[in-house]
Amino acid sequence: MRVLQRLPFHTRQPLALGAIGLSAALAVGWGLLPSTQKQGAVDWFADVCSSVSRPMFMSAPAPAGSSEASRPVTSSKILSCEPLPHVPGKSITTQLVDFPPLAHTPAHRHPGSVSVVVLEGTVRSQIAGSPAANYGKSQTFFEPPGALHLFAENPDPAVHAKIMAVYVTEENCGPLLTFEK
Repeated sequence: MRVLQRLPFHTRQPLALGAIGLSAALAVGWGLLPSTQKQGAVDWFADVCSSVSRPMFMSAPAPAGSSEASRPVTSSKILSCEPLPHVPGKSITTQLVDFPPLAHTPAHRHPGSVSVVVLEGTVRSQIAGSPAANYGKSQTFFEPPGALHLFAENPDPAVHAKIMAVYVTEENCGPLLTFEK
């Protein structure tokens, strides 16, 4: 405010009128916005205004007219499961996971350690206590045993993402994960 007070009156007046005009236009636009889209607009403003303390667009909504439950799901294929001879009762399991565009996995846990390598596309992931992060091709992330994996998703609306997950599991390949209720 003090910066504005230092400006000559003939400069302050157009700025004030511009701010009033912008405020009026925003108020009219808000009034015309369907109520179903108002929460999305609030989330967008919150993301823009808070991007210093957390990743921008962390609350990006699911595609219009859908909920997380109706988003595409991942598909996976176990590639191998081998006993670890130097760690009795444990095995190492490799799994290929495909994330179609905008696919989402809900909150879950892995009973063992998991190391993930992104093979294609981008995967957005968040472990409880850490900020959400985007991982691109050749990037990796680690999940400690029992950690709450809040979500994993493909944020891209057109391109598939693929990861290879390597688990240290109980003998005989499992279990690999449990979903939160």
